[in-house]
Amino acid sequence: MQSFTPKIITTMREGYNPGLFKADAVAGLTVAIVALPLSMALAIASGASPDKGLITAVIAGFLISFLGGSRVQVGGPTGAFVVVVFNVIAQHGYDGLLIATFMAGLILIAAGAFKIGRLIKFIPHPVVTGFTAGIAVIIASSQVKDFLGLSLDTVPSEFLPKWQAYFGAMSTVHMATLLVGLGAFFVIIGLKRFAPKLPGFLIALVLASIVVALLKLPVDTIGTRFPDMPATMPMPSLPVVTWARVAELLPSAFTIAFLAGIEALLSAVVADGMTGTRHRSNQELIGQGIANLGSVLFGGLPATGAIARTATNIKAGAKTPVAGMMHALFILLFILFGSSLMAYVPMAALAAILFVVAWGMCEIDRFIALLRMPNSDRAVLLLTFGLTVLVDLTVAIGVGVTLASLLFMARMSETVQFDNGNAPDSDNEPDRDDLTQRDDLPKGVEVFRINGPVFFGVAGELLDAMRKIGRTPKVIILRMRLVPMLDASGVTMIEEFIEQASVSGAKIILSGVQPQPREMLKRIGLPDDNEAGVYFEADYAAALRHAEQLTMITVH
Repeated sequence: MQSFTPKIITTMREGYNPGLFKADAVAGLTVAIVALPLSMALAIASGASPDKGLITAVIAGFLISFLGGSRVQVGGPTGAFVVVVFNVIAQHGYDGLLIATFMAGLILIAAGAFKIGRLIKFIPHPVVTGFTAGIAVIIASSQVKDFLGLSLDTVPSEFLPKWQAYFGAMSTVHMATLLVGLGAFFVIIGLKRFAPKLPGFLIALVLASIVVALLKLPVDTIGTRFPDMPATMPMPSLPVVTWARVAELLPSAFTIAFLAGIEALLSAVVADGMTGTRHRSNQELIGQGIANLGSVLFGGLPATGAIARTATNIKAGAKTPVAGMMHALFILLFILFGSSLMAYVPMAALAAILFVVAWGMCEIDRFIALLRMPNSDRAVLLLTFGLTVLVDLTVAIGVGVTLASLLFMARMSETVQFDNGNAPDSDNEPDRDDLTQRDDLPKGVEVFRINGPVFFGVAGELLDAMRKIGRTPKVIILRMRLVPMLDASGVTMIEEFIEQASVSGAKIILSGVQPQPREMLKRIGLPDDNEAGVYFEADYAAALRHAEQLTMITVH
C-alpha cells in the first residue's frame, strides 16, 4: 500500500544521516521564524487569541509533516481559513469551531481512505482563484481598524457594513498606530525587495515592538488586547459534543475539510514542481485529517499545508519531512521560553503582515490573466469572487463549482457530433472512404457515427438524429470508435435507441466500442443480448459485412 505510506517512512528507508539532519534543522528554524509572527497574525484575524495560532503550528505542523504524503510540506494555520473560522466562532463560539474542525479531520481521513485526493485537482481553476482572491480581500478588510487605530467598539462582519463603519470612523485615526503600521509595512516590502532571504515578517515585528516599548507609544498591543493569554501548552481535552451540535456544524466542517484538502494538495503540487518529487495525495489527506484532530485536542485552529511556508522550507534546503517537524519544535520552544515577549507586539504591525499576506494570496497576475479568458471563465471567476466577499465562502464555492461544471458540460456537448455519415471524420478505418461510404451502404442499412463522450448533456441527440431520417431501416450501424466515455445517461440513451429500433424490427450493430463504453453497456446486458438483435463488431468494415449478412444483400 505505497499510496498510504507516510513520506517520513520512505525517507528513513532511503537512509538518514547527520548531514540530512543538519539541512533539515536549518530549514526548520528558517520556516519557524517565518511561521511565528504569521501564526499569531492569522489567529487574531480569525477571531482567536494569538496563542491558538502557535499551538496549531506546533501540533498540526508536526503531524502534517510526520504523517503526510509530501517530503517537504509545512502545515499550520493559513489565510484560507480566516473567513470560515471567524464566522464559525462568531456564530457558534470557540467550542463550535473545535467540533467543526474535529469533524473536518474525520472527513479528510475518510476522503484519503476512499482515494478522493486525486479528484480535488478537478476543481476549476477560476473557482480556486476567485475564492482565494475573495478571502484575501476579506483578510485585508478585517485589518483596517488595527492598522489605522480606529475607535470602533464593534466592527460588522459583513463586507459592505464593515467599510461603512470604517468610513464613518475615519476622523478617529490614531497617528501613532498608523505610523507603526506603515513602518512595519515598508520594512517588510523593503526586505522582500532588497534582502528577500531575511525573515521580513519577524524583523518588522521586532523593530515595531522595540520602537513602541522604547518610546512608550500609546498603541494597542497583544498584551493590552489579550492580557490573560497563557504562556504554556494546554493539556489535551475534547469539547462537549451533542448530535444537535454535530448537525448544526456539519456544513462548516465540510467547508473546512474542502479548504484544507484543496490547499494541502495545491501546496504539495507546488512542492513537487520545486523538488522534482511526487507526493501521495491520499496519504496527504489522511495526514491532514489526523493533524486537525490533534489540533482540536490542544484547542488549536484548523490547519492545512501552507504554500508560502512550504516554498520557504524548500529554498532553505529541506530534504525530508523532518524539516517540517523541526519547525514545529522550534515554535514549541518559543512558546515555552519566549512567549512573554509577545505582549510587546503592536497590533498594527500584525495588521501590516496580513496586508502583505493578503496581497500574495490574491495572485493579481493570475486573476488578470483569467479575466482575458472566454466569457464563461470570467463569469465563474467574478461570481465566485463576488460571492466570497459579499455573501459567504461556502455559497461561493458551491455556486462556482456548479456553474463551472454546467458551462464545461455545455462546451463538451458542443464538441460531440451525431451524424449519419454524410461528412468526413478522423475515423481512419481500413477499406472505407468516409466521403463515399453512404454510396456503398447496402439497401436497408443506415449508419450513425458518434464522435465524442456521451453524457447526460448530449444524451438525447442520437434519438433526434434517428428521427430525422424519417424511416426505420432493417439494420442500423452505430460507429462508436471515437466515443471514449459513456455515463449512465449515455447508456440509457443507447438503450432507448435500441428499444425504439427493435420495436420497428431493426437490428443494431455497434462497431469499434472502446473498453469504458463496452463495460458500461455490459452492465445493462447488451453484449449478451443478440436475441434482441444487438451485435458488436470490432470495426466498421466488419460491421458492414455483418449488415450485409443480416439483410442478405451483396454490395456490388
